[in-house]
Order: sequence, then structure tokens, then C-alpha cells
Amino acid sequence: MGKVTIIDFWASWCGPCRAENPNVVALYNEFHPQGLNIISVSLDNEKSKWTEAIAKDKLTWNHISNLKKWDDPIAKMYQVDAIPATFLLDENGIIIAKNLSANALRTKITSLLENK
Repeated sequence: MGKVTIIDFWASWCGPCRAENPNVVALYNEFHPQGLNIISVSLDNEKSKWTEAIAKDKLTWNHISNLKKWDDPIAKMYQVDAIPATFLLDENGIIIAKNLSANALRTKITSLLENK
């Protein structure tokens, strides 16, 4: 975990997820040196499509997939019923925000990392 961690639920077949990926990449590139980490949880069920999307979208952080689509145990634990879904965690792993839009997410991360 970092000072701030995003848990990002997505899938290669999810158009809105793929459209959001460039914003997530920009956040990571800008804020990772200051303590932002991202863990992506994919709701894919085909490993090749999942790994191709990671490479194509240049997602350079840690990724997890149980290749169980909506039956993914991590998604069930977080009660994810739609994607993209994001959870913002503090350094103790406590959820402090969820499903913020790109601009709201950037604003929240900026305020959290400025106070560290």
C-alpha cells in the first residue's frame, strides 16, 4: 500500500473502463512518486484479452484477475455491481472515497498527498 491507493475494478471488454484508462495512467504517472499506488482488479474471464488490454493501455502498476468475471471474489468483497468502479484507500487501507470522476479523483488525491 502507498500513502494513497486506488483499487480500480475494470475489464478489457468494458468500453467506459477502457475510455477511463488514460486518465488513470496520467494520475499514476503524476502522483506515484508522491506515494500513489494502484491495484487493478479485472473482471475478465479470458487471460489473453486481459493482458493485451494491460499492454495496449500502458497500465504499468499491479494487476489481479481471478478470470471469473462477475464472480470475482474481490469484486464481491467490495460489492462491485458495475464497472468501472474505483475505491480510494488511505495508508491504513481504509476506504475514504469511491467512484469519483476523473477530476474529482485528481482533486482528492492532490489534497491527500499535499497533507502527507
